[in-house]
Amino acid sequence: MSRERIRSERRAARVRRQLRKAANGRPRLSVFRSSRHIYVQVVDDAAGRTVAAASTLEKALRDELRTGADTAAAARVGALIAERAREAGVQRVIFDRGGRLYHGRLKALADAAREGGLEF
Repeated sequence: MSRERIRSERRAARVRRQLRKAANGRPRLSVFRSSRHIYVQVVDDAAGRTVAAASTLEKALRDELRTGADTAAAARVGALIAERAREAGVQRVIFDRGGRLYHGRLKALADAAREGGLEF
């Protein structure tokens, strides 16, 4: 395994460990960003299950978006996950950025989720 990959995994584990301490029973809004798409899940760590999920791979979003790798796509996914989480009865979450910097696509997704009604 490359040094950069090891550093990335350690950073993500460190962020997740701190989130679990601060969560107080709230579900985790976990974001994964690849070079072509963005994926987001609301995960209940206590029960060990995914409450809601959304990504740019969904057919409705693929037809609507030009690409899955820009801030507009991230904002659309953020609004969609907020809607699905509210339908599942989740209002408050803790944001898991997965060791990535909070800017660009992650910031656009988080802002859209907040506008959609999620609190974090």
